[in-house]
Amino acid sequence: MTETNAQVTASPETVLDIRNLTVDFETPDGVVNAVKGVSFAIEAGECIGIVGESGSGKSQTCLAALRLVAGNGRVGGQALYRGEDLLAMRETKLRDIRGDGISMIFQDPLTSLTPHMRIGDQMAEVLSIHKNIRGDEALTQCRDLLELVRIPEAARRLRQYPHELSGGMRQRVMIAMALLGDPDLLIADEPTTALDVTVQAQILDILHDLKEERHMALAMITHDMGVVARMCDRVLVMRHGEFVEQGTAEDIFYRPREDYTRMLLDAMPRLDQPDRHGRPAIEPVKGEGETILTVEDIKVYYPVKTGTGFLPKTKPLRAVDGVSFTLRKGETLGIVGESGCGKSTLARAILQFAPIKKTPSEKPVVWMGRDLTSASKSAIRNLRKDFQIVFQDPLAALNPRLTIGASVAEPLQTHRPRLPAAEKEKLVAELLERVGLPSSMINRYPHELSGGQNQRVGIARAMILGPEMVICDEAVSALDVSIQAEIIDLLIDLQKDFGMSLLFISHDLSVVREISHRVMVLYLGRIVELADRDAIYEDARHPYTRALISAVPTPDPKVEKAKPRIKLEGDLPSPMDTRASLRFLKSKVIDDPDAEQYRPKLIEVAPGHLVAEHDAEDARQS
Repeated sequence: MTETNAQVTASPETVLDIRNLTVDFETPDGVVNAVKGVSFAIEAGECIGIVGESGSGKSQTCLAALRLVAGNGRVGGQALYRGEDLLAMRETKLRDIRGDGISMIFQDPLTSLTPHMRIGDQMAEVLSIHKNIRGDEALTQCRDLLELVRIPEAARRLRQYPHELSGGMRQRVMIAMALLGDPDLLIADEPTTALDVTVQAQILDILHDLKEERHMALAMITHDMGVVARMCDRVLVMRHGEFVEQGTAEDIFYRPREDYTRMLLDAMPRLDQPDRHGRPAIEPVKGEGETILTVEDIKVYYPVKTGTGFLPKTKPLRAVDGVSFTLRKGETLGIVGESGCGKSTLARAILQFAPIKKTPSEKPVVWMGRDLTSASKSAIRNLRKDFQIVFQDPLAALNPRLTIGASVAEPLQTHRPRLPAAEKEKLVAELLERVGLPSSMINRYPHELSGGQNQRVGIARAMILGPEMVICDEAVSALDVSIQAEIIDLLIDLQKDFGMSLLFISHDLSVVREISHRVMVLYLGRIVELADRDAIYEDARHPYTRALISAVPTPDPKVEKAKPRIKLEGDLPSPMDTRASLRFLKSKVIDDPDAEQYRPKLIEVAPGHLVAEHDAEDARQS
C-alpha cells in the first residue's frame, strides 16, 4: 500500500472514513481492479476534491461507499459513516442513510431525473420517504429549496417536467433534491461538466454557500482543476484506481510532487496564460489574409407554436438574428456564448444545414466569392470538400458499423471515387499517423477506441479532402483536460501544416483564447463583441463579455479566491421574447414581448474591436 493510501484516524468531526476500499469487476476479459485499496476521511464543513482523468476510479470510489456498484462488482474494505460501516449495514438502514445522511449529485441530471414525473412530484417523493412529510408542507419545502438554489419562478417549475428545463436548471433541481434530506455529506460527481461558465459559477457559489451555512461536508469529483482551486480545502489525485498524491489545495497547486499532478495542472488552459511554455503557439495570419468566407446579416428563425386549439398562434424563435463577420485564410475565429446563443445553429446555417431567412437580393453566406444560399443542392454537395465539421461527440458522429479506416475514407468515396483503393488506404494510413494514431488501428471500430482517439478519427475524416475551412463544434468540451490539450495542440499544428481556416465553437473561453486569432461573443443570436483575442480578454467592453470572462475558474487557489466576480442580474431571457435582445440596452425597450424592437448596433471602439450598444452598466461586481 502506498503512503497516500494509508489509513487515517477518524476524529469526532469525521463524517465519512474510507479505509482500504477496493472495487473489482468481473468481465469477459478477466478481473478489472477499478479501485485498489484507497483510504481517506472527510470532516464536517470540509470540501475535498477527488481529481483525475476518466477511468481513474473517482466515481467508483464514492459509488462503492454507498453500495451503488454494478452487479458484476465486488467491494472490499470499510466505509464508515459516523462510525458505522456502510458496506456491512442492512439494506433498509442503508436506504435511510442514502438521501438523508449522504446525498449524491450525479453527472447527468437528465438521466438522473424521471422523465414522466413532474419536478414537484419527484422532490416530494424524497421528503415522503426520508422525512415523512407530504402534501402542501412538502410542496412548500420543495419550493423553498428551489428558491435557495436560485431557480426563478420556483412554484411554476414544480409543475414542469425535466425536459422543459435547461441543463443548468436541471442540475440545480438535482442539488435541491440532494439537500431535501439535510445531509451531513454531499457528493457532487462532475456537477458542472459541459455547463456554461456562468451557470457553472452559479452552481459552485450555491454549493460553497450551502457548505458554509449548514457545516456540510462536500466531496467534489472532477477533472477540472479550476473548479478544485475555487472550491476545495484538500485534494486527492487519483490515477489507475489509486491515490498518487494528496494534500491541501495550496500543496497540490504550488508544490506538486508527482509528474501526473503536474501534467493535470499544465494541461489546464488559463485565461491569464494564452501561450504557455511547451505548447505550440498559433501562427499570425499572413498580411491582410485572403477572405474566404463572408457572412452578412444571417438570420435563422424557427416558428414555435404558442397557443392551443384549431388555429394555434406561432412566434419566431430567433436562433440567429443578424450576424455578420468575415473569415480569412489561415485564421481561427473563436465563437463563444452560453447554450442557446446560436453558436451551433450559425455553424449549420453556414454549411447550409439550417433554413436561412433571406430576400432574393441578399447574400447571407458567400464562400470564396460564391453565394451559397442561392446555389443548388448538387453544387453545395460538390463544395462540401472545401468545408468540413468536427462534432462534439465523436462516438455519435462515427458509424459504429464501419472501421475507423472506412470512416476516414468515406469522404473520398463521394468526392474522389476514381482514386484507386490502394492509394485511398495509403492516404488514410498517413493521415491517421498525422493525427497521432498508429496506422495499425485502421481496422478497429469506434467502440474499441477512447474518446480522445475517436475525436482524432473525426479530425482525420474532416481533413482527408484537404479542406479550406474546418468548423469545430464543441470539439473538446467532453474530453479530459489532458486529452483536450492534445487535441488543441493537434489542431494548431494541422492549421500550420495545411493553412486551413477554423471556426472554433466553444463555451470554454480559456480554450478559445489558446487557439483563436479573433473571438466573437454571441448573445441570443446576436454579436455583442468581436475583437482579436488579446483585446477581448484584456479590454472587454460589453458587460456580457466581462461576465463570461470573470466566471471562468482559474487553476490557482489564491488567484481564483481573490478575483472579483461580475454577475449578471436575472436569468437568460427567452429568445422568443423580442425584448430579450435589449437586455443590455433597456433604455430602448418597448415593453411588449411581441413588438418590433430596436436592434443594437455594433460600434467600432478600436481598430477591429466591435461592441454592441449597451447601457452604462448591467452587471454587478462581487
